[in-house]
Amino acid sequence: MTSQELQSLKNKYDIIGNDPALNRALEIAVAVAPTDIAVLVTGESGVGKENIPRIIHQHSARKRGKYFAVNCGAIPEGTIDSELFGHEKGSFTGAGEMRKGYFEEADGGTLFLDEIAELPLASQAKLLRVLQSGEFMRVGSSKVLMTDVRVVAATNVDLLHAVSKGKFRADLYYSIVISMPALRERPGDINLLFRKFASDFSVKYGMSKVSLTEDASIMLRKYRWPGNIRQLKNVAEAVSAM
Repeated sequence: MTSQELQSLKNKYDIIGNDPALNRALEIAVAVAPTDIAVLVTGESGVGKENIPRIIHQHSARKRGKYFAVNCGAIPEGTIDSELFGHEKGSFTGAGEMRKGYFEEADGGTLFLDEIAELPLASQAKLLRVLQSGEFMRVGSSKVLMTDVRVVAATNVDLLHAVSKGKFRADLYYSIVISMPALRERPGDINLLFRKFASDFSVKYGMSKVSLTEDASIMLRKYRWPGNIRQLKNVAEAVSAM
């Protein structure tokens, strides 16, 4: 990508920063978008992993198809298969009607599975079948259905460690991995991000724009930011609202 194309991409998705690791992640996303290969996005919570699947979808031939984002960690283990693959009427208590799952609804589009490491092993096996053959069955059915879905997954845990502990299937570990850097790894972007957030919040709250002293700027760069960009945004909002 040219520098102009990269900046245009950042503007479209409201991505701030010029760190080489961030730029590399965005370039890989655009490069793999035209393919149908499954992609894994890694990085700590709050680094902006959710931007990558949207970029991949919009730069693919599926951009006119549906896009769904599913947080696997927010769905109870007992209902995850129903959410992903659907269920038949009467297949379990409370299943008053047939329901399509995300894989069926997203046919022809893209499915973003966030917190993929939270999937139970049994659900991982069903996911592997979809990835390999496009086949799945609704809960309570023996009928094999087909779907054509591009899967992009994300995690904030070390999946190789999870594989070694038997908590994640080795054959689900994707060949394309896009790593999003932690905020502390891109110190040159911290002040840029803070100024952008502070400017936005000053408009929102009708307050004067916050300016950083040199000491404050140094402090922001030295802090480790365990909550990453999300935490920095919260700090900027708190300061701007005072």
